[in-house]
Amino acid sequence: MTKKWMCLSLIVLGFFNATAQERDSANEQITLLIRCDDLGMCHAVNMAAKKVMETGIPLSTSVMFACPWYQEAVDLLKQYPHVSVGIHLTLNSEWKNYRWGPILGRSVVPTLVDSLGYFFPTRAALFERNPNLEEIERELRAQIERAVTSGLQIDYLDYHMGAAVSTPETRQIVEKLAAQFGLAISRYFGETDVEGIYAAPYASKKDTILKRVGNLQPGGVKLAVHHIGIEGPEMDALLDMNSFGLQEMSKHRQAELHALISPEYRELLRQKNIRPITYRDLARSVGLKNMKRPEVR
Repeated sequence: MTKKWMCLSLIVLGFFNATAQERDSANEQITLLIRCDDLGMCHAVNMAAKKVMETGIPLSTSVMFACPWYQEAVDLLKQYPHVSVGIHLTLNSEWKNYRWGPILGRSVVPTLVDSLGYFFPTRAALFERNPNLEEIERELRAQIERAVTSGLQIDYLDYHMGAAVSTPETRQIVEKLAAQFGLAISRYFGETDVEGIYAAPYASKKDTILKRVGNLQPGGVKLAVHHIGIEGPEMDALLDMNSFGLQEMSKHRQAELHALISPEYRELLRQKNIRPITYRDLARSVGLKNMKRPEVR
């Protein structure tokens, strides 16, 4: 073989090797954890979650055990044992004219509630009143105990609007309770957050989720958190008392549900070789002892 043909052969071989590497990289599996929050908040959220569960997509769902509709959520989740269940630790109540308070009652945890015995609507309103840390621990423990005695397999903890991990002291409480009850904690497995679609215009939510999930790259676990609901009189009446609360919230939650259960989304998962997993899977494969507190910015 002449030097010229040898060089050409090496160039061709290099091209095919590079192409094969690109093909292998393109086919590399992407791991995605889908988490739906706020089950138990109201009937409309529970029924929206049911629609997601019926798709069979591996799913993690977080229940607000301090809210009035948690019992319906429990009954529903018992029908879908493949779903990983978490506790959406709750220390605030953000909806005007639809409020909830601590499981333990206002007399037991008085620093956590307003004059009517409800949780404060915002984290800022709670913590500017210097809530008693012992009361926070007692209330969060009561929520966990209600969950673990519900008959459901409970896999993990997370936190409604971040209130339970707003300070280093409250985060330590959450970590302590997770260790005592043998539970995982969301975002303690090095998950990378996928930018949420809750604030995206409801008319373009499906396009938004397809774009953001379609752009995911292999490596680590991606976490997509969703807030879903069914539009109707129940959710139409809810007004968020947080300054950043969305107008026409029920339309946003309905659109997010439609995006999540759309055939186009499921087809994207297949085409992009995206493997949905749950917190139950992570707890088993990684192990609770390997959880690590995320960097807090």
